[in-house]
Amino acid sequence: MDYLQIEPNQKPKGKVRISGAKNAALPLLACTILSKNKISIKNLPDVTDINTMLKLLGILGATYSKKPHHIDIDSSTINSTKATYDIVKTMRASILTLGPLLSRFNHCEVSLPGGCAIGSRPVDIHLSALEQMGADIDIKDGYIYATTKDGLKGATIIFDKITVTGSENIIMAACLAYGKSTLINVAKEPEVVQLCEVLQTAGVDIEGIGTDRLTIIGTQQKLLNMKAFEVIPDRIEAGTYLCVGAITNTKMTVTNINASHLEAVLRKFGEMGFGIEIEENSITIYPTKEVLPVHITTTEYPGFPTDMQAQFMAVATQADGTSVIDERLFENRYMHVAELNRMGANIKVVGTVATIENAPHKLTGTKVMATDLRASSCLILCALVASSPTTIDRIYHLDRGYEKLEEKFKKINITIKRKKIDTK
Repeated sequence: MDYLQIEPNQKPKGKVRISGAKNAALPLLACTILSKNKISIKNLPDVTDINTMLKLLGILGATYSKKPHHIDIDSSTINSTKATYDIVKTMRASILTLGPLLSRFNHCEVSLPGGCAIGSRPVDIHLSALEQMGADIDIKDGYIYATTKDGLKGATIIFDKITVTGSENIIMAACLAYGKSTLINVAKEPEVVQLCEVLQTAGVDIEGIGTDRLTIIGTQQKLLNMKAFEVIPDRIEAGTYLCVGAITNTKMTVTNINASHLEAVLRKFGEMGFGIEIEENSITIYPTKEVLPVHITTTEYPGFPTDMQAQFMAVATQADGTSVIDERLFENRYMHVAELNRMGANIKVVGTVATIENAPHKLTGTKVMATDLRASSCLILCALVASSPTTIDRIYHLDRGYEKLEEKFKKINITIKRKKIDTK
């Protein structure tokens, strides 16, 4: 098993090119199930979750040829409708094959999903919506068995809560349905918007893109003629590298990014005193004389993203005063707090609220454990300002969502070494 060794008191210098968004690429790969032709996809991130999704599509019968950040994929050859546990257990986004498989083939078997253990993320909303569209759902032996006699039927779906993967799954299902679907309380994340835009370009009649209410006219199971497209930049990776600049209080630039996707995050940097410069294709964060404490409440887009909560908690350990974070989306997303406290932070959690008290904290490097994807990057951030070396175990979480992390850090003058545990 690999671990990371990070030297203390490192200062970044330079710029980082941001990769394609993992959370956009995953539903986009799943939506190729709806296509009758080969599709060229550019700016595809090279991370474990993407490779897992490609492996799953390959098992289902899709064929593809891959180059760095570019893939040509043909899912018209899919001949299986079973997404097995061995694949799905490692990545929750595998559930995104449920809607397109069912709408195309009228039946599928998809294992209940795995992924980061950050709290309850039930698929009930996905299943309820599909039942409203005429599907018969049965769950047994850890699998979702979904069938429909004559294809899914358009319906009015009101999501009980905002769900990104739920929205994406039902959007894809509605594309091949019979009749009109009206989806209400839809997630508005940029990743959802791009999925809709790609499907619209493929000929699907979709109205309301970017709002919480979509109207979709299904194609009556006619497969789509999808066009080539490029995955949007990863706003969470960009925010993480901007946090590198913030926690070390140095200038940092990220390129290949859409700043409009990061408005809530950039606003919080401003509240903490950092200068922000936005250009056409880049964002630069500038150091401040005093890092101010911050109050953050995570919420759905366009609010502050839960995927940036851990990174800002790391930055808040270096602020001058007490910061407060209220995690409203996932009830178990503070597992990194214990690890930060082991490094010398003073963080207390009561219910959904974490209080970073009496900062700035003098952090000390030690052996810590990554508990989920974003918690992993939080630990790296704290290691950069620690007074002694830090070792981070379970970094397979990082590999799920951050492309070539050591290489990118090396380009900004930060040394992170990947090592293997000696089991002898």
